[in-house]
Amino acid sequence: MSRIGNKPIAIPAGVNVEVSGQKVAVSGKKGKAEMVLVGDLLAKVDKGVVSVAPKQDTKRARMMWGMSRTLINNMINGAVNGYTVDLEINGVGYRAAVAGKTLNLQLGFSHEIAYAIPAGIEIKCEKPTTIRVSGADKHLVGQVAAEIRAYRGPEPYKGKGIKYADEVIHRKEGKKK
Repeated sequence: MSRIGNKPIAIPAGVNVEVSGQKVAVSGKKGKAEMVLVGDLLAKVDKGVVSVAPKQDTKRARMMWGMSRTLINNMINGAVNGYTVDLEINGVGYRAAVAGKTLNLQLGFSHEIAYAIPAGIEIKCEKPTTIRVSGADKHLVGQVAAEIRAYRGPEPYKGKGIKYADEVIHRKEGKKK
């Protein structure tokens, strides 16, 4: 029995959850999200509460039960509050700027990197050294932030590169004479 899967998900005001067969659709003020449940699970909406249950007691159904409930909960939270990831850029001459639907990064290469911002994601640069990625889909927000960070990850000697705002870079000592 899944401890997480057993918990019902309360639907907040302003959020619409529709279940049709194996498809779960959530819409709210921050955006929309859809998910297809595994064939071993059923989802129901009753009196402002979403519940997920396995069809039969199989190993696969038990494995997917809690995860599917958490994914639905993340979709509902994203429709209400949204998700944000903050990135910091460290390094002389390293900067970022948003122009329309592209993020322009100057990261010490001979060329500028133009990152196309996907649909459903909003990127803001309050300062040239900070990037804020936000959206309703938790997975997509994290994926976009990871792709931006991968262009120039932080290096351990001077700490130059792109890092998450709450990430701690362990510095290495340089070469001794």
